[in-house]
Amino acid sequence: MLDQTMANLRYYDDAKAPKEQRGGVYTDYLRTGRINRSTSDARAARHYLTHKEVAERTGRKLEAAGTLAYDRINGFHASIRFPKMIFHRTLDGSPHLGYCHVTAARTKFADYDDVRWSFYMANFFCEIGKDEHFFDDVRRGYSRMYFAVAMDLDREQGKLVINRTVRDGGLLFRTQDPKTALKNVLMLGARNDALRTIIRAL
Repeated sequence: MLDQTMANLRYYDDAKAPKEQRGGVYTDYLRTGRINRSTSDARAARHYLTHKEVAERTGRKLEAAGTLAYDRINGFHASIRFPKMIFHRTLDGSPHLGYCHVTAARTKFADYDDVRWSFYMANFFCEIGKDEHFFDDVRRGYSRMYFAVAMDLDREQGKLVINRTVRDGGLLFRTQDPKTALKNVLMLGARNDALRTIIRAL
């Protein structure tokens, strides 16, 4: 659970609170007809979590979801196999929000002969920025986002970066629909037209 009464987000473990404190004032009102506006005792009893603890919990959930997505992708057809490359990151200042890298591969599509790409899923939705700040307008409400980006090796930095020359600033697709995401990843991995026809029919 979140406590946003302070300037910075604070997190507490609602599961560790006494049962009678979990429902809030409106549940008390429905039960007794009275609203108890004194919440100091309830807040004092809360078990607050550090940002590190929240990030660890978020990471476990993200990687579990990423593993499930990977298993679904690799279970589709024996000729489509992707490497398992599960790792996650949480957002600075909002450790309950994060994204998980699921897999990566190379493919040929449209006018691009050889594109290296990575597939991610996130537990938030946002606009995809076209500059170095990739996540724009992050929505705090719970929503998932699935997306793939073209990647390239930056030889000066010695690391992979988004290849902004491919399509719309490097973004290959973005969706909130897991079925659409599955189809898009499979299309990127399909090696022939016969498989692509099967995938389109999903």
